[in-house]
Amino acid sequence: MTADLEWIETLAKKVSLTHAKKAQARQDGLTKPLGSLGELETVAIRLAAMQYTEKPTTNPTHICIFAGDHGVAEMGVSAYPQSVTGQMIKNFADGGAAINVIAKQLEATLEVISLGVVNDISGSDEIERIPHLTATENIAVKPAMTLPHLIHAINAGYNSIERACNAGVRLFIGGEMGIGNTTAASAMACAHLGVTPGHMAGPGTGLDALGVQKKGQVVELAIKQYEESKLNDGPLEILRCLGGFDIAGLVGSYIRSSQRGIPVLIDGFISSVAALTACRINPSILKWFFFGHQSAEPGHQYILDDLNVKPMLRLEMRLGEGSGAAIAALLLRTACDLHNSMATFESAGISGNTNGS
Repeated sequence: MTADLEWIETLAKKVSLTHAKKAQARQDGLTKPLGSLGELETVAIRLAAMQYTEKPTTNPTHICIFAGDHGVAEMGVSAYPQSVTGQMIKNFADGGAAINVIAKQLEATLEVISLGVVNDISGSDEIERIPHLTATENIAVKPAMTLPHLIHAINAGYNSIERACNAGVRLFIGGEMGIGNTTAASAMACAHLGVTPGHMAGPGTGLDALGVQKKGQVVELAIKQYEESKLNDGPLEILRCLGGFDIAGLVGSYIRSSQRGIPVLIDGFISSVAALTACRINPSILKWFFFGHQSAEPGHQYILDDLNVKPMLRLEMRLGEGSGAAIAALLLRTACDLHNSMATFESAGISGNTNGS
């Protein structure tokens, strides 16, 4: 392990079993039949254990979008041109994207980090730009990035969480933006799980059947490149050879969030591939993750199955930029409000066995 990344192997902060028991006891005393709120109870108790409190909260929530261009876009694997990456960064800065709308509903802070974008037209001081990074290489031909560039991108995720932690953030959502990144994520998932590209490649931004077939062929080329280029079989090498700067930023942020004790809401397919990679690097962090939704991407189910996790929502979304996780955060906030604000049997003066049918 390079000295610049020694931190990634530090174990995640422990969750509080004491506070989980206290939160469970509170749930059992609320004016409702036991377990009648289903998964809303479960997520509230889990969050309480993470936050070392009987009354969990999602406030303040911080959303960070990691943006980066992918060289594989030149293979025509997206329904949109590569220039859209930069245009969307400007849209984020101008407040016009879906994630801006949901972040406003959540009263969440929104950060955008540019990790190498060819068509960066935003000109906004609100966008943090990481120097020395440009678009990744075409993974169908050569490794996505050098080791120094990989370290740079992962550490950008680390630094984002350090800032968020210093600001008192209680919930973190990572998002991504980069034309071609579902191809990179599909290739990474195939390398991690041994699934064939034909099963993993999906429509991404809206490819038709022929486009999906072509994407699968590009992923096959990427896997061949990885097998020929890899220096070892580790998860960092999969990320270096097949990933993107946006995915690497997510990996760094997920690991550091768990180490600092900030609960994480994972978004869709690409974010889940980043979460899988982060867990392969540091298995202790999985207990800090909530999975917000199941993407319409067919490969997402393989990731969820491997991690043995269940998403909170299934809305057939495939937008990215953290949007599905942010919508799930609205549900998580409701779960906290129910947990914290409902009356107990004792406080309401209700007696008798109300936990039957």
